[in-house]
Amino acid sequence: MEKFIWAFIVGGAICVIAQLMMDIFRLTPAHTTSTLVVVGAILGGFGLYEPLIKFAGAGASVPISSFGNALVKGALAEAERHGIIGVLTGIFEVTSAGVSAAIIFGFMGALVFKPKG
Repeated sequence: MEKFIWAFIVGGAICVIAQLMMDIFRLTPAHTTSTLVVVGAILGGFGLYEPLIKFAGAGASVPISSFGNALVKGALAEAERHGIIGVLTGIFEVTSAGVSAAIIFGFMGALVFKPKG
């Protein structure tokens, strides 16, 4: 039960930070999303995001900041195995499932609903 509470608090805090970025700093949603990905990548690069995921579970692994962590995690793992070329292949290997799912579900949603624009 305690794990659910911390997941809610940490995930909610990430969302509050994003909302404050848009409200106070007048950042667009794209700038806010990009910033959260970069922050997640930086925290992941310094090894600080994995302990947050262990502590908060889905509260830290579901938000967009986890995508940045996944990019760095994959790049570093493949760089150890294959050198500099592993940086590029690692990024695509770890995140390809998430990106593919977003494209497929976005396409299916566009078929079901009438998108505007």
